[in-house]
Amino acid sequence: MGGIKMTKVTIFGKGNMGKAIGQNFVDARNEVNYIGSDDTVKNIGEIVILAVPYPAALKIAEKNSEKLENKIVVDITNPLNFETWNELVVPANSSAAAELASKLPNSKVVKAFNTTFAATLVSKQVGDKQQTTVMMASDDETAKKLLADSLKESGLAVVDAGALKRARELEAFGFLQMTLAAKEKISWNGGFGIIK
Repeated sequence: MGGIKMTKVTIFGKGNMGKAIGQNFVDARNEVNYIGSDDTVKNIGEIVILAVPYPAALKIAEKNSEKLENKIVVDITNPLNFETWNELVVPANSSAAAELASKLPNSKVVKAFNTTFAATLVSKQVGDKQQTTVMMASDDETAKKLLADSLKESGLAVVDAGALKRARELEAFGFLQMTLAAKEKISWNGGFGIIK
């Protein structure tokens, strides 16, 4: 294992994003299990990924707050108004991650994966050459460290974007990227990369 501890990861959602994220954890030699919307919630891992739309993530948080206590809960949502594609549905001074954190006071909420498309998580690159970068934000430093360590051998780059307040900027960034792709200004294999 190269000194890296295997982490058990539970993913709510079996769509393209859930599968792409899960494969990266598997590639980094972690254990992954999936929970569908109608499945019984049990055997939850140390890291829990909410790979579902924002309204569904809120329902999961409300329904399973006790089961998610002391877990690292990763919110990947971009809370778009999908009817207009012209606004986010959270308050301007907040974020989906902050709203989820308020419903999960005993969990360690991390914003991550919302600035990447499923295709770039699968290929591990943006466009032809740029490594896919996962940006994360959280008030819990140990949660961010475990998430980064659990992806260390995945082939993805992981960047700490700061406190959970930065989720607001990450969601605006994800929103912009999605609208550009929807208007075919960039491809779903494209996006933004970070050059260090």
